[in-house]
Amino acid sequence: MSPADSLRLILLSTLWGMSFIFMRVAVPEFGPVPLILVRMGVGSLLLLPLLFSLRYLRLVWEHKGGLLLLGLANHVLPFVLLAVATLRLEAGFTSLINATTPIFTALLGALFFTTPVQRQQYLGLALAFFGVYVLSADRLDFALGGDGWFILAAVGATFCYGVASNYSKTYLSHLPVRVLAAGSTAMSALILLVPGLWLWPSEPISGLAWANGLGLAAFSTTLAFLLYFGLITSAGATATSTVTFLVPVSALLWGYLLLGEQLSLQVMVGMTITLAGTAIATGMLRWRRRETA
Repeated sequence: MSPADSLRLILLSTLWGMSFIFMRVAVPEFGPVPLILVRMGVGSLLLLPLLFSLRYLRLVWEHKGGLLLLGLANHVLPFVLLAVATLRLEAGFTSLINATTPIFTALLGALFFTTPVQRQQYLGLALAFFGVYVLSADRLDFALGGDGWFILAAVGATFCYGVASNYSKTYLSHLPVRVLAAGSTAMSALILLVPGLWLWPSEPISGLAWANGLGLAAFSTTLAFLLYFGLITSAGATATSTVTFLVPVSALLWGYLLLGEQLSLQVMVGMTITLAGTAIATGMLRWRRRETA
């Protein structure tokens, strides 16, 4: 990876790490669905110029059904679930659960998309799930006022990402990245339009909440998507996937600096175990047997 790509990777992890901060601040005033409507609505307006070509517009129209499903699975459902999670959970904590996305991608790929899972990956999967248990064991309270349902919402978001990743790879990988990014974002905005307006808060929304909502749309969605797909083109998918391990670190740091969130020993241990398991499951960390004479 070139120095320029390394800088873009760090910037991308920062933007996606900040998304948890933006949601944590804005979602109490907007509500989860209206906030994600703002995110996808503004994001789609900023990305639509990428489609200003008859070829790209024709591709969007021909694959509108697939892009609609991709938008639902990769944007609408996981973003709303993460917004629900940040109503209660700390930004850094939510980002750590979100870092298990490759785990669900591997599991769902093996179960439904005939993607083989290597023996070493099973260890990684088990280790990552144990890390999530370390993070959340004392918070899995599903009684009224507990954190259990919010943790489940964050896990549900990673499940949706796993579905979307396998679906996109299997059925939409032949499309240009700008069609995938702008087309699925626009479809997401259409899906959210009616429920987002229906659930729009009756109370005025503060300038701080608006600033965070627009920051979520402009920086953590539009700019982040452009960086992400640009990195895939220049550095490759494997190198770009390392952002999975940088985003939680970024979110934890920004949560500590901007929101005063605590970095407890439990969180640090859980993060280490979860990210190590994810690295093994995705093949980023591997070992080889010694050959004996």
